[in-house]
Amino acid sequence: MFSIFKDSRGLLVLLTMLVTSQVFGHGMSEAEKKIIIEGGNLGYIWIGATHMLSGYDHLAFIFGIIFFLTKFKDIVKYITAFTLGHSITLIYATFNAIQVNYFLIDAVIALSVCYIAFANLKGFEKYLNIQAPNMLAMIFGFGLIHGLGLSTRLQDLPLSEDSLLMNIISFNVGIELGQVSALAVMLLLITAFRKRKSFKSFTLAANSFLIIVGGYLFLMQMHGYGHIANAEEFSSNEKSVQAIQETETTAGADWKDVITLTIPARGNKEYKLLLAKGSKLEYLWETNGIELFYDFHGEPTGEKTGYFKSFKKSTESKSSGELIASFDGTHGWYWRNNSPSGIDIILRVNGDYQLLDVMKK
Repeated sequence: MFSIFKDSRGLLVLLTMLVTSQVFGHGMSEAEKKIIIEGGNLGYIWIGATHMLSGYDHLAFIFGIIFFLTKFKDIVKYITAFTLGHSITLIYATFNAIQVNYFLIDAVIALSVCYIAFANLKGFEKYLNIQAPNMLAMIFGFGLIHGLGLSTRLQDLPLSEDSLLMNIISFNVGIELGQVSALAVMLLLITAFRKRKSFKSFTLAANSFLIIVGGYLFLMQMHGYGHIANAEEFSSNEKSVQAIQETETTAGADWKDVITLTIPARGNKEYKLLLAKGSKLEYLWETNGIELFYDFHGEPTGEKTGYFKSFKKSTESKSSGELIASFDGTHGWYWRNNSPSGIDIILRVNGDYQLLDVMKK
């Protein structure tokens, strides 16, 4: 018994690191968003690869798949089914701005980890006395669900409308590169353990562990959904109205103009001011805490080629600063809202400018 524990300990520790180190580890950090803004499509490839390599639930699912695979052609067949599944929904959902609550989708992904481990242990035959569903079809189906999870996270990034398809494809290429890298390491480890007498015992221990961890992650995600979904439903409008009232009261005397805008769900809007060369503009805008992608830019008067100069772009819930106009023309903001609900913005400005009724959807 001790020798079994000794042989299995290394991989069980690895599984623990992959699966439990970051219960909610799929979010996109500000550093990752900056890489995207500065690196373009290469940045999307890099983020896609690192996202897969840190995606404990995706890796745990792949780890479960390869337990019953011994032939190379089978590995290619099953991994291809998973890849096709998550690629289809990743591309389709992102391109059409379809978002699913990330707690709910991650809860289903956690159950997929339980499923693959239960199937590896012949649980359908032993405990339910039924034939297990077709594994290839189930892996493809779970791949579709995993793709929704990947799409939800991708939509947290500042996607470009003009290069949206390339952004999605680049991210997916990164996902596949990360998946292949992780799979290669897993296959080396599993192949080494297959030669040991304790592999059968290790298979039982590892897959039982995956079931427990998958169940734990499911409960954690449902707990998060119960708290955050209710908070969003009952308090988002109240907070938005309160934020507007507070900012207008406290800052109204200090700013020449205070403008209230609403960015529609999964939509975008621009607001422009007309400035002469050398004019100074001070600004401050903020939401009620929800982040938006924005591009603060200017367009010279008479420009007909589509040229514009970008002064600042990022993904934030507020931004402030000042600008000395380097040319005559319109200056303002483009905001992109990737969330499933509208977002209110309070924009405050000072300076020598002319307000324009230029708010494009």
